[in-house]
Amino acid sequence: MTIESTVATLGPGTFRSPLNLRQIDDAVDDGGFVVEGTRVRFDVEINPDHPDSDLLFEKAGARELLYFNPATVRAAIVTCGGLCPGLNNVIRSTVFALHHNYGVRQVYGIRYGYQGMNPAEGEPPMLLEAEQIDRIHQEGGSILGSSRGNQPPAVMVDFLVKHGINILFTVGGDGTQRGAHQIVEEIRRRGLTIAVAGIPKTIDNDIQYIRRTFGFTTAVDKAREVLTCAHTEAKGYPNGIGLVKLMGRDSGFIAAAAALASQDANFVLIPEIPLTLAGDNGFLAALQRRILDRKHALIAVAEGAGQNLFSGEKIKDASGNLLHQDIGLFLKDVISRHFKEQQIPLNLKYIDPSYIIRSVPANSEDAVLCDQFARNAVHAAMAGKTDFIVGFWNSFTLLPILMATAKRQQVQPNGFLWRSVISATGQPARWG
Repeated sequence: MTIESTVATLGPGTFRSPLNLRQIDDAVDDGGFVVEGTRVRFDVEINPDHPDSDLLFEKAGARELLYFNPATVRAAIVTCGGLCPGLNNVIRSTVFALHHNYGVRQVYGIRYGYQGMNPAEGEPPMLLEAEQIDRIHQEGGSILGSSRGNQPPAVMVDFLVKHGINILFTVGGDGTQRGAHQIVEEIRRRGLTIAVAGIPKTIDNDIQYIRRTFGFTTAVDKAREVLTCAHTEAKGYPNGIGLVKLMGRDSGFIAAAAALASQDANFVLIPEIPLTLAGDNGFLAALQRRILDRKHALIAVAEGAGQNLFSGEKIKDASGNLLHQDIGLFLKDVISRHFKEQQIPLNLKYIDPSYIIRSVPANSEDAVLCDQFARNAVHAAMAGKTDFIVGFWNSFTLLPILMATAKRQQVQPNGFLWRSVISATGQPARWG
């Protein structure tokens, strides 16, 4: 099946870039201008059974010719969805790249997500001065604030036109970027020349065709610390259990990676693996065997795990995400009841650090990634690219928004990551 990976452009570049770079003539060298048409392979291996299967991404990076005249650019940045480590880093690097590299002086911050693009609901945008935002990368959260949910595309495009904004940077996950695509469609319907550039923000690392989104490694670092503390609590009492609920609505990457980093977890429960409680091959029996044998256990559960155990109406939040039942509290009650019925004394400590983890400043690895995502988004937007999201796959790439948001990236039950978790924990690969 052919996957459309071509990024849209507003037109050919006619303005020479102010960047003092040379044109790249070596595929290994990424320090100069990227030649238009340069592609990045999805598969670095050649499968002999499918030798012609080759998905290519557009390579990100500075272009020698720009579509926009830097002197006439008015840009805006909006941060949407849940908080995530690195939001302020992205804001700062986007402004600095526009200001220092391209001489763009008018960069606006939209307040509280897409809500700020609806005058009937939001607050006026704020001008982002380089001096004003110089130290914001040291803080968690977003100085612009955030919100969930979209606004009418026509209203948001009216906002862009009213403020003379010709480049919009949308920082958020798949819901945010789908909203960005709707803005692009309204822009096209009106025949306007406004670029929309997406920067991938999701702590769950669940945007497909992107190896890692910013905030993920910081979340794993903090989750590892929590698992270490929960492990200490579990070992400190007879028949102690540490139960930690981590973020991961539809993808279990945080729980899996934190478990591998800590090497303390005995059970990792993720959305991709249906959970069975009862029976000899169920979770409760395995947990009971662990307690009777080792006298303690550590459980890491992603927030979207075990949803197969719940019934009832499915409700979505303002961003279109399915609202899940609280698996953490559910397991706490089920485990306590099971061990009471079995007349086995238990010391269970339940920890939910979700909002603490996502509100901290970015660690060094995420801080670097934030800066690179932001600068590549600026380069592409100045060259007239639109309706895209910056990615990373062996190199920094540009993806059409619809391609990146068609479905969520998930932990593969037969993949190397999950096999590593099974090896580290000793738990069954499947339940039931």
